[in-house]
Amino acid sequence: MYLKSAYNSPLGEMVLLAHDKFLVGAWFSGQAHFGAGYDMDSIESGVNSPIRLASDWLDAYFSGYEPAISAVPLYPEVTEFRGLVLEVLTSIPYGQTITYKEISDRIGEMRGGRKSAARAVGGAVGHNPISIIIPCHRVVGADGSLTGYAGGIDRKIALLDLEGAKHGNAI
Repeated sequence: MYLKSAYNSPLGEMVLLAHDKFLVGAWFSGQAHFGAGYDMDSIESGVNSPIRLASDWLDAYFSGYEPAISAVPLYPEVTEFRGLVLEVLTSIPYGQTITYKEISDRIGEMRGGRKSAARAVGGAVGHNPISIIIPCHRVVGADGSLTGYAGGIDRKIALLDLEGAKHGNAI
């Protein structure tokens, strides 16, 4: 059974979605791709262990700590390709950034040399269902510029600033 819960972040309300054992979603209210296809209106509000762990993780993160991604049981329900992209995202260290091309290159290595287009990577990054915890905000353009973020470019800048990450200009 899925449960959803509101989380009041310093950057606006978020909605956390979890099954009994895993967090499956974390979105800013009203962001692009909110709900990732789940029927959010029919899901009951409540708190379970994964939601509690995610809330604690976000509290620590917004307090300036570097909580381990492994502290929250995650199960993003995505395609195999998007899963590979999310796997790379979880490997980006706190306070650092990576480009779409670098993600594409890493996926190519994971797939035995079969490269993926940076544009396909961008689509997968943009559809990340577990915002912040799976750090899609750490992805930048090839020249270091800040390109799209489903939660909004102002939030992306705020998250990178919180982490002390160097970043370029927003476009």
